[in-house]
Amino acid sequence: MKKVLKSLTFAILSSVAAVGYADMAHAMDHSSHDAMTAQPKMFLEKTQIDGYTVSFHVMQAKEGMQHGGSHNLMIKVEQGGRVLNDITANSKVASPDGKESSKMLMKMGDWYMAGYDLASAGKYQLMVLFKTADGQKHFGGIHYMP
Repeated sequence: MKKVLKSLTFAILSSVAAVGYADMAHAMDHSSHDAMTAQPKMFLEKTQIDGYTVSFHVMQAKEGMQHGGSHNLMIKVEQGGRVLNDITANSKVASPDGKESSKMLMKMGDWYMAGYDLASAGKYQLMVLFKTADGQKHFGGIHYMP
């Protein structure tokens, strides 16, 4: 169990660093798109749910780190620019073939994470249900295409 937690922690820390570098790509010379296509795809979309800013982040799991599936789904909930760290969160994914899978999200720093198999082509629905410290439940989601 400790090995799994250490591995997941490393994966999350690596992905957080990747998010920071993602914005830097806009300032670079765009003549080198061939080099960029070799890198795994990264997806980050923010949406508003009941006044909270919810970030949905999907990254392909690294080789050997696919404990929960082919991709890591990460969720961050913010209100007024502050990250909420005292929530309970559950996720659900509806795949292109109509199958649904639900998993509790594990806290990793400012993010909550679960692994899912998102390798098949098509449109996925990514959903989150989170409960804030005041006991209120909030539900929302987005669509994702690998």
